[in-house]
Amino acid sequence: MAKAVPLFSGSKGNSYYVGSAGEGVLIDAGRNCKQIELAMEANNLSMQNVGALFITHEHIDHCAAVRVLAKKYGLPIYASQGTMTALSNSGKLPPNADIHIIEDEAAVGNMQIKRIDTPHDAAESCCYLVTASDGKRALIATDMGVMLPQVRAAAKQSDFAVIESNHDIDMLKTGPYPYPLKRRILSDRGHLSNEACAAELCELVRSGTLRLMLGHLSEQNNTPEVALRTAVAELMRAGMKLNTDFTLDVAPGQITVKSVIF
Repeated sequence: MAKAVPLFSGSKGNSYYVGSAGEGVLIDAGRNCKQIELAMEANNLSMQNVGALFITHEHIDHCAAVRVLAKKYGLPIYASQGTMTALSNSGKLPPNADIHIIEDEAAVGNMQIKRIDTPHDAAESCCYLVTASDGKRALIATDMGVMLPQVRAAAKQSDFAVIESNHDIDMLKTGPYPYPLKRRILSDRGHLSNEACAAELCELVRSGTLRLMLGHLSEQNNTPEVALRTAVAELMRAGMKLNTDFTLDVAPGQITVKSVIF
């Protein structure tokens, strides 16, 4: 039975377990090793069942524990060429790391993981579509200024999708961030807003992707309540009812027992 477990999501770090109870992969490792181990344990998951680390990009909130986790558990590391080079140049890879450049798809155990490029201010960022052993698919797609057609297509193929809902535009514009940072977040290589995410969710529900989660919420420029309210309101305007036509949740920023069977 395929499951996705949001271990951490948000400004302080991001990591997701996708697979089954017996085998899975980690998408990002943006907290320290101990925190990720504790989050896994809280969700009754074993690090021994993790087959590989897949890193979306080199920002610290997505790769903080890569060096320690890979060394401690002997885990192979998958990333784009640009991301892998950036990780290496910044000393985030362990000596003699088992690295794999993912150009398109990779097989880990009985799972297939597909790379889809994303627009973000990183070396060569991407998101991942995981096909579990039973054929079910989950997409983890955050850190993108806009939703590219190929990401949207992958989301429509998914049984479960995490889509970035990073910030409320008004909160960001009136908040304390310096202007250059605001401009970066709002750019096409920044982060997806609540409003942009909500519009995408409507299209996904129409296409049959009915299990949804909001990811990578900003602690400064968003709240779970605001993000959920924005998404649900837009979906309701499109004639879709929460927990009848679709399910929607927010990925947690701290250790929480939370999983989605898809």
